[in-house]
Amino acid sequence: MIGLAALTAIAVTAQGSTSIDAYLQKNFSDASFTARVKFANQKELGKINDDFGKSYRFSYSDLKVKEPFKVRVESNVEDTKVLYILNGTQLLIRIPRVKINSRQDLAKAPGRRQTLMDFGLLTPSLFNNFMVAKFVRMDRASGNAVFDITYIPALDDTSRHRVWIDPEKKYITKREWYGQRGGQAATFFYTNPKNVGGVWMPTTVKVQNNDGKLAGETSYEGLKVNQGLDDSLFSVK
Repeated sequence: MIGLAALTAIAVTAQGSTSIDAYLQKNFSDASFTARVKFANQKELGKINDDFGKSYRFSYSDLKVKEPFKVRVESNVEDTKVLYILNGTQLLIRIPRVKINSRQDLAKAPGRRQTLMDFGLLTPSLFNNFMVAKFVRMDRASGNAVFDITYIPALDDTSRHRVWIDPEKKYITKREWYGQRGGQAATFFYTNPKNVGGVWMPTTVKVQNNDGKLAGETSYEGLKVNQGLDDSLFSVK
């Protein structure tokens, strides 16, 4: 006779896989796009944390991302050019106008490393000795797979993310961010997905603080995927 636990497992499997591997964007190599701020309320952003609103002061940023763990951001604010490059654990921040040329090693600060998860995608590299995903449930209302994502213990960072993933298009539709003290910091909603180069990617991101107030909204424009971006674009030397 089949037990209740076995029946539950069979029911979940019938609805969708319980393995994060089934929801990863395995065809993704790189992307470039412009992130344009559509709405920003600095008061509400400040309730997330003291620094969160800073990125929303840039009206737009040109981004290039590449697997694994490569991010290049070019922005302008008040006629000042800002260059941000993350390559693995190495971060370069360059602001020529004020003679800033800073290099940092984020090996012991995983929470400061921007990843594709921030843009609504999960890729295999995230779960290669960096993060761990634990299946929570299949959400009845949306049909999405829900996972808790944490850093591996060796990284000594207890912050976590709960993500809702569209099982067909394989992009994050919702993400709850919890800080190292355990409290929820913010909720992100990813919408308007587009299929570019065989990869579904959301093109609108809204963030709410814990008061349920819309704090910011960003759109991704001019999206290009799998162009073969050169590694030299992500040099931190």
